[in-house]
Amino acid sequence: MTHPFLDLAPLTAARFASIEDRVARLLRTEQDVVIMQGEALLPLEGAIRGTAGPGTTALNVITGPYGQTFGDWLRDCGATVIDLPVPFHTAVTAGRIREAFAEHPEIDFVSLVHAEAATGNTNPVAEIGEVVRERGALFYLDAVASVGAEPVLPDAWGVDLCVIGAQKAMGGPAGVSAVSVSARAWARMAANPRAPRRSYLSLLDWKERWVDGGRKALLHAPAQLEMLALEACLERIEAVGLDAVMARHASAAAATRAGAVALGGGLRPYVDDAADAAPVATTLRAPSGVDASELVARALESDPGAPLAAGGGALAKEMIRVNHYGPDATPGAVRASLSALGAALAARGLTVDVEGALRAAEDARR
Repeated sequence: MTHPFLDLAPLTAARFASIEDRVARLLRTEQDVVIMQGEALLPLEGAIRGTAGPGTTALNVITGPYGQTFGDWLRDCGATVIDLPVPFHTAVTAGRIREAFAEHPEIDFVSLVHAEAATGNTNPVAEIGEVVRERGALFYLDAVASVGAEPVLPDAWGVDLCVIGAQKAMGGPAGVSAVSVSARAWARMAANPRAPRRSYLSLLDWKERWVDGGRKALLHAPAQLEMLALEACLERIEAVGLDAVMARHASAAAATRAGAVALGGGLRPYVDDAADAAPVATTLRAPSGVDASELVARALESDPGAPLAAGGGALAKEMIRVNHYGPDATPGAVRASLSALGAALAARGLTVDVEGALRAAEDARR
């Protein structure tokens, strides 16, 4: 008995390398790109453990839960960590990064999340990159949520380690991820005695056995189905055009924000300034006295397909996420989300205007 997912010809090193090249073109980078065989947490952790150690002084910007995780990894590596917490309803500014360098000129590593899908904010990486470049620090960027929804340009922004995943705005698989690595980052790893070696976390193993070897022999059997799915995802983006994909996400975000404001019922955007709001997902603040997780559960009863979720952890009671990314970056998904939220708010006895919300969303989308 055969199945289209089984009995496939082995994925060759040449095919693997060609997919890496497509990722590099997506990022418009001349840096080495390594596709790692796991979800994006793999290269996110591997890049930190490869470049940070007891001699590192890291500025760790926290605009959501992933920034908190990076600080934990950096400390575990023995780095001195200067956390820069930013309220989750806003974004960090280049000015605050500059102030941190002025106060701690010894900083030689900066970690930042581009867009936090969990909190709905996005950070001005291009401006921040200028400051980091002036100071000569290594720049580490989590662009997992942002890639495909807004520009991600490691070379132009001076990013030394840029990690992406395909499972959000790209609309691809979660089981593989990629990282672009600058020559400076490779040198930092090579000089780091604590950099993982002979380990699934090791980027240096990929450098020495794959990149330096001319990409002729893979380190281990690749995740074949995920790699093929990533290839198909990249082909789809290339066919439509990256600009069109990003425009679709921006349109969905603008429509969701405008529709939520018009809906009423006490619902309002979680990120105060639209300029700080990520196009990959829109977060909303639940009305006073309403538990966000209960509201989302009721909304999903009326439409199980709406891309809605409550905030994670401590945010579960106050935050609603509209995950309009990938295949859900569409007018239909936005309408479904607003209608389901409207029904849930009305069931709580709150006054809403669903038709007005849908009109506002359509006007903002144009």
